[in-house]
Amino acid sequence: MSFNTKLIDLLKTNQSLVDDEGELLTAAIQDKAWKIDHDLIKLLLSDPDVKKAFFEEIEGHWIFNINKFIEYITQKNFLDNSYTRFRNKIGLTIDGKYLSERGEVVLAWPYKDCVLEGGQTKEEEKRKEIFFNEVLAQDEINRLLDPKVLTNFVRYTPSGQEDVTEIKRNENGVISENLIIKGNNLLALHTLKEQFKGQIKLIYIDPPFNTGNDTFGYNDSFNHSTWLTFIKNRLDVAKNLLADGGAIVVHCDYVEESYLKVIMDEVFGKENFLNSISLRDSHPSGLKLSARDKTIVKTKSTMLVYKNIGEITIKPIYQKRNDWDTHFNIYLDTDSNIKKKENLREYLERSGVIAKPDFKLDETALSSIEFKEFVFENRERIFQSTKELPEYAKTESLAKPNEVIEYSEGEYAFNGRRLSPLKNSIYDVGFDGYKVEDFAKLICDFWDDIDFNNLQSEGGISFPSGKKPELLLARLITMFTNKSDIVLDFFSGSGTTVSVSHKMERQYIGIEQLDYGDNGFITRLLNVIGGESSGISRQLCWKGGGNFVYCELLRFNEKFIERILGTNKSEDLIGIWKDVAAKSFLNWYINPLVPEDAINDFKEIGRQENGLEKQKKLLLELLDKNQLYVNLSEIDDEQFNISEEDKALNRAFYGEI
Repeated sequence: MSFNTKLIDLLKTNQSLVDDEGELLTAAIQDKAWKIDHDLIKLLLSDPDVKKAFFEEIEGHWIFNINKFIEYITQKNFLDNSYTRFRNKIGLTIDGKYLSERGEVVLAWPYKDCVLEGGQTKEEEKRKEIFFNEVLAQDEINRLLDPKVLTNFVRYTPSGQEDVTEIKRNENGVISENLIIKGNNLLALHTLKEQFKGQIKLIYIDPPFNTGNDTFGYNDSFNHSTWLTFIKNRLDVAKNLLADGGAIVVHCDYVEESYLKVIMDEVFGKENFLNSISLRDSHPSGLKLSARDKTIVKTKSTMLVYKNIGEITIKPIYQKRNDWDTHFNIYLDTDSNIKKKENLREYLERSGVIAKPDFKLDETALSSIEFKEFVFENRERIFQSTKELPEYAKTESLAKPNEVIEYSEGEYAFNGRRLSPLKNSIYDVGFDGYKVEDFAKLICDFWDDIDFNNLQSEGGISFPSGKKPELLLARLITMFTNKSDIVLDFFSGSGTTVSVSHKMERQYIGIEQLDYGDNGFITRLLNVIGGESSGISRQLCWKGGGNFVYCELLRFNEKFIERILGTNKSEDLIGIWKDVAAKSFLNWYINPLVPEDAINDFKEIGRQENGLEKQKKLLLELLDKNQLYVNLSEIDDEQFNISEEDKALNRAFYGEI
């Protein structure tokens, strides 16, 4: 083994000195050398040949020759492997240095869909979860987030597809269409930010939970801080879309919950935090129980709820009670002139209301149909004793011991205590458009009454994981919106939010980048328009109707990214690379040619461990991420061949451009 190979292998044993592909970070090594990092020194001293090369013995002490070591690791041939040679030949390095070593503002995009920027310094060189891998000036970052050209407009109606000939607006000039937008949701949000600024009443999102088990086909599994940045980028722009008094609900798991709250406190303000709602979304069974002796079994997820600035009005939601509240043990004939209270049990026996001899007036009493009908009809005659009383009424009541007084119309007291009627425990149970009077209790911050396990038929699509119950969204939409308010979901996934919004007569915007084919939310919305009967349809007597407009961000480099990520064969990537070089926008520092010797290095990379993933990442770095989609400012550029119809619809969407 050559000395060079031995040194490289030795340095790679320290994980802080390698990148995600297992390649050495020379800048990180150099930084630790200048700092006389103890771990690096111990590592170098552990091999006799390396020790002899970079240390000098002076009076029994070994002295590290920093200059000699740094000169060696920064020489051109130190990392003369296929990976390094490829980057040099294609232009991913400049003057033998990786771009991430050069100190400019940077953007990490291709795997994480995150805008991560900062001044790269030696002290920051090894931050495991942040990818400083592409150089962009600030004006280029702003351009990345410019509005995009929209294309492939279609209006879906009960009669089928129709051409879109106009973009409808309300009396205030705000777009009044139900919109479905396909494309990267960060860029789609920036595309909407002027047209819908301050117009969205409710945002609900169910992003990937970052558990490592997400079935969502996002570009890569997220590292911790990268996931938070991914979310924060979107929350920053989403906040500008929220109306005053609007609300945002973010569904999350325990993995990121506490960190996500810190981010949301920063974006929306701690003072605008309303609560976190715990949802029982599973039961302790099956594989969950196999780990019961090692952990506390998880059966819940969480929704973090924030309001925007201004006052918010929340409609209270009530949950049906199946147990009888035994504190209601007083019967009072409120129609008689002399108000005489009687024990409810004694009244039931005396009047023969309950014929069954084994009837028990306990928590199970409501299971008796006769009893439930009786107490429902006599809700104004059945009471419980409480302490709340105005001072004047308390004085009057205590002055007349053992006598029921009516201290205000329909308000009664006994022995200085208020008698609270059963009618105050009967509410409209359900959601907007579907209300049924029943014994109920206020739903607070723990929701355990929604079934998450039997969703196979909802919406008429098979979505293996991540589908949320329609009842959950119906409840949130009822709490925070009124009819015709706008609801936004920019992780539309299975389409629960937009489907429920459609049924509940809310305007909606759904954004999704991934294509789920026949099991996607477009199919689900078409089922809704056609009158499908699952979910909340039965309660609403839903018969179908309505329409929505579908459109896409006009793709450019995104098409090549999709091809790169979608292939499973290393040899196919060479053909894609040639198409990329000929037909895409490359970063300014990339060699547009495809040198034969670079192809050989590329093939060699493919034969390495995780070679296919390394090749994909290298090709992704070639593409100018500002050109994932076509910017609106380039709508008249002939190379994009945008039709006159699309130009007209973009003018209608954005206003004159």
